[in-house]
Parts: sequence; structure tokens; C-alpha cells
Amino acid sequence: MISFTEVSKRYPDGTTAVDNLTLEVPEGSLTVFVGPSGCGKTTSLRMINRMIDPTSGHIRLHGHDVRSRDPHELRRGIGYVIQHAGLFPHRTVIDNVATVPRLLGVPRRQARARASELLERVGLGQEFGKRYPAQLSGGQQQRVGVARALAADPPVLLMDEPFSAVDPVVRKDLQQELLRLQSEISKTIVLVTHDIDEAITLGDRVAVMRPGGRLAQYAPPAELLTAPADGFVAEFLGLDRGVRLLSFFSAGGLPLRTDNVIAATDHERLKTVRDGHWTLLTDENNKPLGWLRGRQHQEVPRAELLSIGHGFTPQTDSLRAALDSAVLSPSGYAVALDGDQRVLGVISQELIAQHIREAHAGSAVQAEP
Repeated sequence: MISFTEVSKRYPDGTTAVDNLTLEVPEGSLTVFVGPSGCGKTTSLRMINRMIDPTSGHIRLHGHDVRSRDPHELRRGIGYVIQHAGLFPHRTVIDNVATVPRLLGVPRRQARARASELLERVGLGQEFGKRYPAQLSGGQQQRVGVARALAADPPVLLMDEPFSAVDPVVRKDLQQELLRLQSEISKTIVLVTHDIDEAITLGDRVAVMRPGGRLAQYAPPAELLTAPADGFVAEFLGLDRGVRLLSFFSAGGLPLRTDNVIAATDHERLKTVRDGHWTLLTDENNKPLGWLRGRQHQEVPRAELLSIGHGFTPQTDSLRAALDSAVLSPSGYAVALDGDQRVLGVISQELIAQHIREAHAGSAVQAEP
């Protein structure tokens, strides 16, 4: 466990970076510090491994004040991941990952074997071990940075805006990779971001910092979205915080219909399509081709079909993903897909909205004492 007790950081010029911060990071949890620029979130993170020392207050790691530890010794037991990975350009990937174990006296062969295991764990095959950082994409470099931080098997992992330097698609992939890793390794992770969506996606608990380095609210994401502490938190969460809340409701129970899903080769059923009604056409493998509206003849040029936008997977996706799929669909229907991108069925915006109301009602009943 990591605990902050009345921690402040003030600089000689009078700047207060962190002001009287008190909170506890539970062991094995992923806690996110989020807030606008200059709110003290990175300073708070760096005080944990003594890259910065507090002006007052106490930070304890497993019950011991971090200032009672030698900084270099302390940091060897804490993994640290930064925005641009910070890899050594003249070392191969495998030697980058093996850096800390080697510093701790682990034999080279053993350290490199551990590095190879970790590269596999973060989704990079052994062939990447012989490459140099310049030969990797930004997302691959970040994966190497995570592997290096885990190489000495530290109980604590600090991550300072680790995914902000990559494009949105890679960023989402890295976020999911981190969640997968955390489910396996259960480290105590503190992560800094300025992105509220990232904070809500990743955090078991989220600490919202306000300008001046004061803690505005510290709570699980769902509580943050449903009960912001004040106007600042509500404004920081944004006007679409209700939509974000849907991320915590599963799409698994949505009632799907299949009567308006027809194979493009099923000419007899296509003849029954009524004018003005939407039909989802599929190929011979039951994968979506696109939406057709009111066409009744047998041959339908694919160029005339309208895109589904994107589908959702009920087993793994949330109501937010399902609603987004329906909103972006020209038909107003979300398309449910299995893991192989085959069509399971479709559902309308109206039925999703009904399911959202039921999910809210169910959560309200559970919250009653």
C-alpha cells in the first residue's frame, strides 16, 4: 500500500505544486491521477520514488516512510514507465529490458531469459529482442518500456502519461494490454494522465486534482461519474459523463433480433423485404456486408449498401459501445458480432435506451442500504 499523509510540495519561488494531499493507494490496485496541466499529478507520482522530495507530510510505502530509504535503493524496487519509453538507443531491445536485473547483480543469461519472457507477455515476440529502439514503432517502444519496468518484478509500478505519445488506435490497444497484464500480475500501479477517458477506463480508483495541487475527489470511476464532488469535478468530467457511465454496464444482456438479417444469396427472403424497412445483408460466412433499405429485387450491388459503422461484441463490450454503434449506424440499429466478426443479431437505439434505463434502475436498487 502507498499512503500520502498531508503531503505538500512548495518551491522557493512560492509555487505550490501539491497542497496537503492525503490518500491511500490499495495494494494490488491501479490508481490514476488525473487533472489539468499544472495540477501536481506528476509531482505527486515522482514523490513516491523520491525523484522529488516533499516539503512536508509523509509518503509511506508498505508502512515505511520513503524518505527513510536511499533513493537509488528505493527506485530499484519500483518500476517506472515514462511517456516516450526512455529506452537506451545503443542497446538492443532485450538488453534494454534486462537493464535493471543486471544492475541488481542477476547473471546476464538469466536476466536476458527474464527479458525474453516479459517481451512475450507484453505482446512482442522473441524476434523483437534483437532489434534496436529506432527499429520499433511508438507503440512497440512503449511495450518495451513496460517490460523493462517489470523486469525486476517490482511490487509497485509508476506510469507517467505512458500512452500519450502514440496515436488513438495504438493507445486503446496499449490500455487494453495494461488491463490484461494487471489481471495477471496484480501490481500496485499509480498512473498519471490528463485524459479522463483513460482514467475511467484504467483506474480502480481515480484521484482528480484541481489547479493548485489540491485533491478534488478520490473515488472509483462509477462513483466519480454518478456523484461528482463539486462543480469543478463535474466540469472536468464533461457533459457526456452519463455516456461514460455506460462503460460500466455490460452489453451481454441486450435482446437481439435476427429477422432483419438476411444472407445476400437468400433471394427468396430478399423478396419479402418491405419498402422503407432496414435489412442487414451478410455474406456466405455470416459477416456483415451492409445495410439495405427497402430493396426487393434479387441482385443488390454491394456499392449501394450502407456501412454498419462499427459493430459491438456483447460478451466483452459495454452498453456505451452498443449505443455508439447504434448512433453511428444509418439504420439506427447496432450490429452485434462474435469474436470472429460474424453477425449475432441487431438491436435498435430504442431498445438499447430501454436497457440503459433498466440497468440504471438495477444499480440504484443495489446501492440501497
